[in-house]
Amino acid sequence: MDVAWPRFPGLGGKVALVTGGSRGIGAAACRALAANGVKVAVTGRDAAAVARVVASITDEGGRAFAAPGDVTDHDALARIRVSVEDELGPVEILAPFAGGQGAPAPTAELAPGRWRAVLESDLTSVFLTVHEFLPGMLQRRSGSIILMSSTAGRRPGGANAAYAAAKAGVVMFARHLAAEVGGDGVRVNCLAPSAVLNDKLASLPAERLQQLAAVFPLGRIGEPEDVAQAVLYLAAPASSWVTGATFDLTGGRVAG
Repeated sequence: MDVAWPRFPGLGGKVALVTGGSRGIGAAACRALAANGVKVAVTGRDAAAVARVVASITDEGGRAFAAPGDVTDHDALARIRVSVEDELGPVEILAPFAGGQGAPAPTAELAPGRWRAVLESDLTSVFLTVHEFLPGMLQRRSGSIILMSSTAGRRPGGANAAYAAAKAGVVMFARHLAAEVGGDGVRVNCLAPSAVLNDKLASLPAERLQQLAAVFPLGRIGEPEDVAQAVLYLAAPASSWVTGATFDLTGGRVAG
């Protein structure tokens, strides 16, 4: 999707950190924020992929900083926070988007080790990231935290049970945290996209993609840029009276 990113007043000069920022939705969010004048720290395990996203932003005149690391490791997150603050300043927009182990698996065949690994990558990593950056936001009495759930956490579907449980946990974590820290000037919201085009989906035959698109009332699969534009809204002062909300980005497939 060729996007002319919308411009949201009040974002210029802010600092954002996006985990899972090396590809897909995370990379699109990084580019959207940078196009709005946000200084973006890009985090992911794949240092080369992180560097490519940073280069794409700087080539367009934006400001980005590579902060690769493992967000399931609390010590690594502490190092990331220090490096980002030294380079860009305190993080004001936090988007813990890392995760994505939703491949189908019958629950009877889901090994305990995989259950733990999926919860670690898709739920615990979110807590650890928030835990590292929230104290500074509370001290400054300002911040927007945008969490990433999934349709899998909103209704039963084809994903494995661990992923569904993790993503449902992200929704409740957002609600709980929003109620807890709203009085301290920090907003917390959540995005729950359905099928969004990624490398795996793009490798499917055209006929299969058409069949998948047909299940959505809007008649198409989502694009990473669709989700990134919602990130802009939730990061900006335009959503200053929105907290504790989960936005279902599903082309009409999940409503209410």
